[in-house]
Amino acid sequence: MTEWLLSAFADEAGGGIVDQIRALRENGFSHIEPRGLDAGNISDYTAEQCRELRKILDDGGIGVSAIGSPFGKIGIEENFVPHFEKFRRCVENACVLGTERIRIFSFYFEEAQNRDALRDEVMERLERFCDEARKSGIWCCHENEKGIYGDTPERCRDILQSLEGKIKGVFDPANFIQCGVTDIPAAYALLEKQIDYLHIKDCLTATGKVVPAGRGDGQIPELLRLFSEKGGKRFLTLEPHLKVFEGLEALEQEGGTADTLKEDFTYPTNRAAFDAAAQALLLLLRQIA
Repeated sequence: MTEWLLSAFADEAGGGIVDQIRALRENGFSHIEPRGLDAGNISDYTAEQCRELRKILDDGGIGVSAIGSPFGKIGIEENFVPHFEKFRRCVENACVLGTERIRIFSFYFEEAQNRDALRDEVMERLERFCDEARKSGIWCCHENEKGIYGDTPERCRDILQSLEGKIKGVFDPANFIQCGVTDIPAAYALLEKQIDYLHIKDCLTATGKVVPAGRGDGQIPELLRLFSEKGGKRFLTLEPHLKVFEGLEALEQEGGTADTLKEDFTYPTNRAAFDAAAQALLLLLRQIA
């Protein structure tokens, strides 16, 4: 039996942490993966700022599923030292916020750079992240993304197997589609053993456009069924990434092209886009229950 724990990048709802908590609670979500906050990105927060954030979240009844950090989002040949020092502070902040996860990436490559030739450098950097985090009981959770070493299922498997016991995986179906992956369940099966949580983000193969869960080619219902086989408590982190068109409300009032825009999954505000993404996920969970 699987118990779904719903989290989200609530900064996509717009506003500061109070508005983000409101968006989460009104959509029935219990957790947040903090990223953009009142004082900037979570990776720039001090321990004191995180203690204040923790109090606000506790008062709002919201837990932290993972730190939505950008670590590993630098070029593979950029200076790693300051990046790593900043990561060390984030490990402390994860402890303050009561989570055991930090989302990370595996470094950007220029188009002409040979990933295989720089593989060992990727692994050495990732292992430094992981070793530092594990000292405090924190897991680094690697997310697949376009442009980094871990952009395909095979390279993600290389990371997860090479650092087995030190790292976990975040599975993002839309990011895989945008890297040319067409069989999402097969990609999941390749990585299943070390997948810790899912990003709920769907998109269209033809255009790479992000759409609400279940409306694209990410095979989200099947992915949820497969993930549910793990049992226990499992995080699903919503990452809407839906298009906002600020003139939509005016077009609706004028009887313009609002219907066309709605079919294109375009929304008048960030909050409306967030709500649409959240309700799409909740609908899928009801359908597979």
